[in-house]
Amino acid sequence: MRILTLFLDGIGLGADNPAANPFASADTPTMHELANGRPWLASTGFQRSERAIFIPTDPRLGLPGRPQSGTGQASLLTGLNLPQLTGRHYGPKPDARTREIIAESSYFKRLASRGKSARLLTAYPPGLLRNFARGKTLRSSVQQAAFESGAPHFTVEDVINRRALTAEWTTESWREHLKIEGLPDYSPAEAGSLLAKLARSYDFAFHSHWLTDRIGHRGPLARGLEILERFDQLLAGLLEEWQDDEGLIVITSDHGNMEDLSTRRHTLNDIPTLVIGARAPEFAAGFQSLTDFAPACDRMLFGSR
Repeated sequence: MRILTLFLDGIGLGADNPAANPFASADTPTMHELANGRPWLASTGFQRSERAIFIPTDPRLGLPGRPQSGTGQASLLTGLNLPQLTGRHYGPKPDARTREIIAESSYFKRLASRGKSARLLTAYPPGLLRNFARGKTLRSSVQQAAFESGAPHFTVEDVINRRALTAEWTTESWREHLKIEGLPDYSPAEAGSLLAKLARSYDFAFHSHWLTDRIGHRGPLARGLEILERFDQLLAGLLEEWQDDEGLIVITSDHGNMEDLSTRRHTLNDIPTLVIGARAPEFAAGFQSLTDFAPACDRMLFGSR
């Protein structure tokens, strides 16, 4: 049993409104098929298809206010209710108290202490890694949880040698915007196939994508459509390579945002959790909120909560 998680920052389940919600009109046949032919909307509800289970998931965690990335991601990757523990939804980066809790309870760290291999498969460019090391830039809660395991972040060299992917899945933005040379050039579908192959080296692999949240804050709608269609291509390549009996693929988020481009603010909507694989019903049993992710992974990897 292994688990590969694809994390898309800031995607929720919104209205069937093509003018504001890219999920309502994007050409995403793979995503639709996995949700019983339905688009990923608030009206879709719980769905079970041939390969997957689609679960509307609570990111609010019983606290008033709009869910945020810092506490939401930390709740996902500790199994603890960070908004309740800290008294607020906070983000985008984790505050000092959230970082303390992540240091104590990071799921990556806990798995390593129990003899399981766990790795964040997202690589980061040199400038960002230097800023992390100098303390100029705080890590996100996902990045901090992975860092607490003791494993270094993947780098440009790891992308070149196909040991990790960029946050954007392909290398296009690094080549065009960061002017990094020597990078492999592959399609979203090929990136998905590579993700499946990389995940086979770990008990728990996690890839973190952030552009969905940026588009949620800045738009435009056309960019939201483009990123969802690229993700659908990645997902098609991943599923072609992946065997359902070798483990689970989990797709999830931390809060709503990109599903309502009529506002630049986060939403109060549920988020989607999609679980793919032969043992998806076991993982999905009782799954309702962000804090259920780590316990569900424990059931799969250790046979207990």
